[in-house]
Amino acid sequence: QVQLEESGGGLVQAGDSLRLSCAASGLSFSSGVMGWFRQAPGNEREFVAAIRFSFKYYADSVKGRFTISRDDAKNTVYLQMNSLKAEDTGVYYCGASRNAYKWRGPYEYWGQGTQVTVSS
Repeated sequence: QVQLEESGGGLVQAGDSLRLSCAASGLSFSSGVMGWFRQAPGNEREFVAAIRFSFKYYADSVKGRFTISRDDAKNTVYLQMNSLKAEDTGVYYCGASRNAYKWRGPYEYWGQGTQVTVSS
């Protein structure tokens, strides 16, 4: 059974940093894609960042502030978020797909999400 478990969310002030982690079990995603999406209240889930092989992809709204990385030995993907803004607030979901070309989704597997709240 594939499971994704996010951690690292919290309440921070604008300008602060957070690092999210997503540990995958049940399957190795070194040949697939892992990514982060977020959902703010009243909004649809939106793409944030993804990583497949050595390629990284970002939404325009987070480019230059967020960095996605992965540790294949730990089957874990990270999202380093710097210079956080109030509009970054939302539930952040980790996702994974065996299909490396579906980096914008939809993914087959999702975590439960972790709340990130940025106060202005």
